[in-house]
Amino acid sequence: MLNSTLLWLGLAVLPADTIPDKDTVRSRELAEVVVSASRIPESILRSPVSIDVLDARRIRLSAQPSYFDAIENLKGIQVLTSSLGFKVYNTRGFANTTNVRFVQLVDGRDNQAPHIGAPIASALAPSDLDIQRVEVVPGVASALYGMNALNGLVNIITRNPFDSPGLSIGQKTGVNHVNDQAVSAKLYSETSLRYAQRIGQRFAFKVNLVYQRGYDWVAANAMDLNPNGNASLNLFGANNPALDPVNSYGNEAANRRTLTLGGRRYSIARTGYYEAEATDYQLLNLRGDLSLHYRFTPTTELAYTYQVATLNNVYQRTNRFRLENYVLEQHSLTFTSPSVQVRAYRSRENTGNSYNIRSMAENIDKSFKSDNQWFSDFTSQFNASSRADVPVTAALQAARAFADRSRPVPGSDAFNTLIDNLRSINNWDTGAALQVKSWLYHAEGQWEPTKVILKNFRQRTGIDLLAGFDFRRYVVFPDGNYFINPTEPGRNLVYGKEGGFVQASRSFLADRLKVTGSLRLDKNTYFDPRLNPRLAVVYSPTQLHNVRLSYQNGYRFPSLFEAFSNVNSGGVKRVGGLPIMSQGIFERAYLRTSIDAFQAAINTDVNTNGLTTNQAIQKNRGLLRASPYTYIKPEQVNSFEIGYKGLLFKQRLYVDVDFYYSTYRNFMAQVNANIPRGSNPDSLAYYFASSTTQDRYRLWTNSRTRVYNYGGSAALRYSLTTNWSLGGNASFARLDRAENGDGLESAFNTPKWITNLTLTNGNVWNDIGFSVNYKYQSAFLWQSELATGTVPAINTVDAQLSYQLRKAGVLIKVGGTNLLNRSYYTFIGGPAVGGFYYTNLVWELAK
Repeated sequence: MLNSTLLWLGLAVLPADTIPDKDTVRSRELAEVVVSASRIPESILRSPVSIDVLDARRIRLSAQPSYFDAIENLKGIQVLTSSLGFKVYNTRGFANTTNVRFVQLVDGRDNQAPHIGAPIASALAPSDLDIQRVEVVPGVASALYGMNALNGLVNIITRNPFDSPGLSIGQKTGVNHVNDQAVSAKLYSETSLRYAQRIGQRFAFKVNLVYQRGYDWVAANAMDLNPNGNASLNLFGANNPALDPVNSYGNEAANRRTLTLGGRRYSIARTGYYEAEATDYQLLNLRGDLSLHYRFTPTTELAYTYQVATLNNVYQRTNRFRLENYVLEQHSLTFTSPSVQVRAYRSRENTGNSYNIRSMAENIDKSFKSDNQWFSDFTSQFNASSRADVPVTAALQAARAFADRSRPVPGSDAFNTLIDNLRSINNWDTGAALQVKSWLYHAEGQWEPTKVILKNFRQRTGIDLLAGFDFRRYVVFPDGNYFINPTEPGRNLVYGKEGGFVQASRSFLADRLKVTGSLRLDKNTYFDPRLNPRLAVVYSPTQLHNVRLSYQNGYRFPSLFEAFSNVNSGGVKRVGGLPIMSQGIFERAYLRTSIDAFQAAINTDVNTNGLTTNQAIQKNRGLLRASPYTYIKPEQVNSFEIGYKGLLFKQRLYVDVDFYYSTYRNFMAQVNANIPRGSNPDSLAYYFASSTTQDRYRLWTNSRTRVYNYGGSAALRYSLTTNWSLGGNASFARLDRAENGDGLESAFNTPKWITNLTLTNGNVWNDIGFSVNYKYQSAFLWQSELATGTVPAINTVDAQLSYQLRKAGVLIKVGGTNLLNRSYYTFIGGPAVGGFYYTNLVWELAK
């Protein structure tokens, strides 16, 4: 009865032996062992690269509702919140909403969605009930982990059923949208279950289930992305007929035309719909996993794991998406022994009934009236108003109202019917469906020969050896809109790589100096082999002080989407960078930045300088610039890092400091470039003077300049007393890139400063504890195809209050994030994140 009452209240019930004893910084840090930095167990203090750990104790004391949220407060971590159920991690710059440069592992398994090459947030992440610890490695890790690990990785390590058997039931209950003018307060519920059991000495299993329900954060940013669209006519703000609010879709560049009205050139956009009018914000996610473990000996184990998730929430890439009945699953088999680890897994993805919200809004507009008809109606009504001497701004409003006659009204039966129809059309020029089926096949292994057959070699030389391999294949069904097979139409598209690495380490100076070197070789289907070296030195004059220095070289091959995308998206064709995808496009392309400047100059000369359109075209044709870009190549980074980890002031103060400097070559990015609808070179300027005589492309390519990225971070944790702890961290990141006006998005997308300050006490009085966290993030420039603008600075306070009944194993936790409920954006185009207030419950019965 007591446990059921506690469950209803949102309390946490834990067995006494799972509640950590009182400890100090020294006992925690010296005993902490990590595996992700070098793929072998080692002391966190002597790790050769920067690494941070979120263990069970820190998760329990954090002010956030889950470990996935608590990662945000580790040093150097930037989080992008696309949805209440979708967060994206990044470190050291170049963030985006599908971060292919940052790897997310679960027990060493990559849990990415195959078609994008990045994880769908926590879709395949473990339950809170099954977390042993989280390890975060910022910066380049591709020498050991291969493809994608250029910005860093997070490895989420779960509890083994042999070591942690028992039944756990968790319940989080929360509320968001408090005092939200657009949405009334909404309830959030997350129910979790974990059951693990040993059967004899050799077999064990565990099952996890997580069920989430809630109402998502709303993206309703009304900032105009095209404020100067009619500057030459002095039409701004609500009077701008080319208005393009951030989260209103159907009025972007592809939905605008230049109309000559009354002898002047106006940029006119279709009306568009706001995101909230074109999508469902209900969140409904279910995920789970089953693991079967067999131990041949106490240190040799074979494990099979099946993970599956079905998602219904908002998600963001270049566009905003509604994921509905989206399914992601993974089968894996892992063998571990003291010297050998072998892992193989297959991931499958089916986007179900998901759709592109931006394309949905665009094509609702187009479905009731074609662009040609709409702009014709607009023109005729404006001319009629002008003949009646109606002022320009009123004439523009009347023209829009006339052109929008019979436009579907959000929430009406006709509007809902259109949504149902468009979500089944797999062409974003006419529909909105996201219909992707893809698979990922991966096998890898590592071997430490000096632990077994080369023991004598180790004894003679002191050298430890580690070798490994991996094999990966992506397979995608060519749906005809998102992907095609350019070489074998009708057959699945296959793309992959294989590689291997060797690592050697040796200690000198009575174990005070450790040198580790590794070398990795990777071969991609479409590119020559690439070498990734890493050299790291750790000097430890005492056990408590450790200085590290490392150099790493990393390569990243294009992801499946970067290489093979073939998307029709509202009049813009997004094309992969491989020659088999973009042959003939790069050769004829002109930079859209120069085309936009060319058209703006024509409008200014016609509207303010009295030139005719032909005269303005001839005068400004020199502004047009051919694209200097070509087919995509692998991205390369060279990174230097120096750092220090240690314990000071009678081992009460833990210090972790790092500085890095990275140089990128062939940085992968996208460029907007258009080609003329005609081959007459003398008419080139006339083709680009009108949106109807050119084709728009967004191409994957490489920067022509080196990109320099540098920064550093520092974390401090001080034990004031046995229970009182004060901690803080700060990270600095800076892009240093030679600008050449090349039209390529550098997309650093990273704040210069991110800081956290935390005060905790797990037992203030009679087992009552609390924690408070303050976060500051400086304003920064965000660049993406969806929206570009400045993300305002963020200041938030999170807090939690807990109560432990140690003998009964009870933990009560109540808290909130963004307690002051001051809405903020983590990127332009994303939702406004407000306050979230929660209670947390876990009932755990160990066996």
